[in-house]
Amino acid sequence: MKQKTTAALAALLAMGAFPALAGGVAEPAPAPAVIPVAPAPMPSADWTGFYAGGQLEYGDVDVSGVATDNGTGALGGFFAGYRYDFGSYVIGGEIDLNLADIDLPGVGGTLDSVARAGIEAGFDAGPALIYGTVGAAYATVDAGANTLDGTGYFYGIGMDYALTDRVTVGAELLQHEFRDFDNTTGLDVDAMTFGINAALRF
Repeated sequence: MKQKTTAALAALLAMGAFPALAGGVAEPAPAPAVIPVAPAPMPSADWTGFYAGGQLEYGDVDVSGVATDNGTGALGGFFAGYRYDFGSYVIGGEIDLNLADIDLPGVGGTLDSVARAGIEAGFDAGPALIYGTVGAAYATVDAGANTLDGTGYFYGIGMDYALTDRVTVGAELLQHEFRDFDNTTGLDVDAMTFGINAALRF
């Protein structure tokens, strides 16, 4: 009887151990849960304040009416302005003066300077500011013994990028329109400029 009991216990132990052995090595631990990481917030810049800097532009000038002409060349100068950052949008004003040397033989002279005063309204895209601008323009043409001048307007788009809290770089595309240049009826001057710039903010 004792032998039968011992045999039965041995059989039960063997049956209990069989499933563990059937599974072989213990199942691996589940992989650790992956915790999603929130994307880093976009760097932002506060565009409020004064700024000033220099710019270099390339211009394409068309003259039509009493005289017809076309000229291309470089302009360069300085600018200054003030902006106020409302959060998602920015409003400001800017003035600039550019010296030029663009030959206009059809009118017997050379484009000598272009000055502008305008307003800007743009979108604050973190370190970038994308804006539109419009304003008044004044240009002079050196015609030897005479200096021709005219007032008009300009409009265009631009983008500035904040490299640091104080240093920005940017680019701008502008269209200028002068009607009856130098009070000469029918003498119209159109100029498109593309420029790059760098500025310090205060």
